[in-house]
Parts: sequence; structure tokens; C-alpha cells
Amino acid sequence: MLESLLALGGLVLLRDSVEWEGRSLLKALIKKSALWLVYHDLFRDPLNWSKTGEAFPGGPLEALRALCRRTDPGPVTIALDSLSWLLLHLPCTTLCQALHTLSHQDSCHGDSSPGEQVHVLGLLHEELHGPGPLGALSSLAQTEVTLSGAMGQTSAHILYRRPQQRPTHQTQWFSILPDFSLELQRGPPLESQPYPDPHAPSMDPTAHLTFNLRLSKKEREARDSLTLPFQFSSEKQQALLCPGLGQATSHIFYEPDVYDDLDQEDPDDDLDV
Repeated sequence: MLESLLALGGLVLLRDSVEWEGRSLLKALIKKSALWLVYHDLFRDPLNWSKTGEAFPGGPLEALRALCRRTDPGPVTIALDSLSWLLLHLPCTTLCQALHTLSHQDSCHGDSSPGEQVHVLGLLHEELHGPGPLGALSSLAQTEVTLSGAMGQTSAHILYRRPQQRPTHQTQWFSILPDFSLELQRGPPLESQPYPDPHAPSMDPTAHLTFNLRLSKKEREARDSLTLPFQFSSEKQQALLCPGLGQATSHIFYEPDVYDDLDQEDPDDDLDV
């Protein structure tokens, strides 16, 4: 699947990290796709201060715009090493607009045949950027390749986006040969997990607890016969209604005051109304 990354046009975004570099894969894809190569070194002298004529006077942005204005027919593969360097020196919106124009030249000219498509390979060091620029570049890419690995082998998680289709995912294991050829591999074997012995005695998870989760027969009977304080049992009801012998009953003694109104016929006499 890695070998067919350039079968369709558009932007192919290679996302690498410190642990898994992507420049070797970029060179392998360039070797596979390019019949002849035009190389612009915009890193050493981006503004052509040395007057060698190898770089564009307008810098990397002018170089991208010059590629957008190309008129010669035929397929072309544009490799950008790297998008991170451009993103650190150009505004994100400006770079996204240039990449969109660059990767959609075939649709602008009304020709979508495989022989006339434009392929843009962009290497992105995702650890150098925040989620905003990463999301903007990811939305422009028709294909994303995220490099990772396990057990010393490199894997590429490929995400394809096609118009009016669901995104598809695939993981490919590979290695880069010294001549920058791709060698596809199988994934590393899964680590064998020991199976539990059915005849082995099972361990009691409550064996080493500092409290007891089980009750004996006597403890269970004592718990069942215990009356909780919030329970209104029949014994409490009988004790409240029928006090037994030896239990003192309560009496209220009231001595009227001189100002108390004890006239039952005129209870409001003291109000002077």
C-alpha cells in the first residue's frame, strides 16, 4: 500500500516523530515516483543572498507559487522537506492556501487522468506544532501517513480521504534499504500470553484482608436478633403505652399567676377591648 501512495493526486502528509523519522520514507517515495528530478535547496539560502541563482528571490513562498503557475503538461511530484520548516517561517493560512492551490492543479485544469495529476509529498514533524496547525494541514491532505513502530520495526498508519467516500485506514510494516528502496514486511509477532492452568488452585482474594467478610453461625444469629435503634418494635410500643410497675409517671403542676386570666366566660378580659 505504501508503493501506491502516489497513485492518486493531492497532498500526501508524512507525519513523523523523534522516535520514528520520516525523511527516509520521503526519499524512497521520491525515488519511486521521479523519472527526473529538479532540486531546489531553499534551506541554506532562502532569500538568495549569495546571488547564486539557485533559490527564488521571493523565498520558499515564491517557489511554491511558481510551481502553482506551471504550464507544462504531465505528471509532477513535489516533495517538501519539510513542511515544518515552512510552517515555522510562514503564516499557517498562507501556507495552507499555497498547498491547496498546488495540490489541486489537475482539477483546476479540468484533467483528472492519472498521467496529469500533481502529487505533493510533505514531511511534517508533528512534535514541533500545536493542534491548530496540525489540524489545518490534516484537513488539506488526501492521504496521511503517521509513522510509529514496535519492537524495532517501523509501521505506517495510512488514512485515505476520498470525495464522497468514507475514510479508510490501513497499517503497513516496512523497512528502507540502503538504496532507498521500500521493503514491505509483516508486523512483529504478538507477545505470547500465558494461559491459566485450569488445574491450578484458585487464590482467595479475601485471604489477606484486615477485616472479615464472612460471619459464623453464632454471629449471624446475633446480628439477626439485634434490634436497631431506629426500628419501632412491638416491645417499645407496649412499654410506652403500658408503663410497668416501678416506673414513675409524669405529672404537671401549675400555679396560676396574679396576671393570669382564668375567666372562662371572657377569656379576652385582660386585653381591654
